Amino acid sequence: MERRQHRRVPVQVQGFLLGNSHETEAVTLDLSVGGAKFDCGLEVFPGKVIRVRLIIPGSEEPVSIADARVQWVGEDTFGVSFQNVHPGELDELEQLIDEYEEAEGGGHA
Repeated sequence: MERRQHRRVPVQVQGFLLGNSHETEAVTLDLSVGGAKFDCGLEVFPGKVIRVRLIIPGSEEPVSIADARVQWVGEDTFGVSFQNVHPGELDELEQLIDEYEEAEGGGHA
């Protein structure tokens, strides 16, 4: 079993996935700076590379990850690892994860 390299939080973020030449709406079920689990009906297979756009609350522009490699596929869910993420996008993801952890740790859940 592969060990995770990044903090992963069970946060739901609206997103759009581009694969098979069309964009499909999706929701993250969990997220880290290294990847995400999506609830989406997009037909994918392990090894397929898709484009991910995440709508981060409070951000003017979506976080765009051009290279997200599918790692595993389940029923209406799949996991991706983010490849070659720009530093600005990494910062946005880290900030979202930090904010989620602060809210959970602060008893506001």
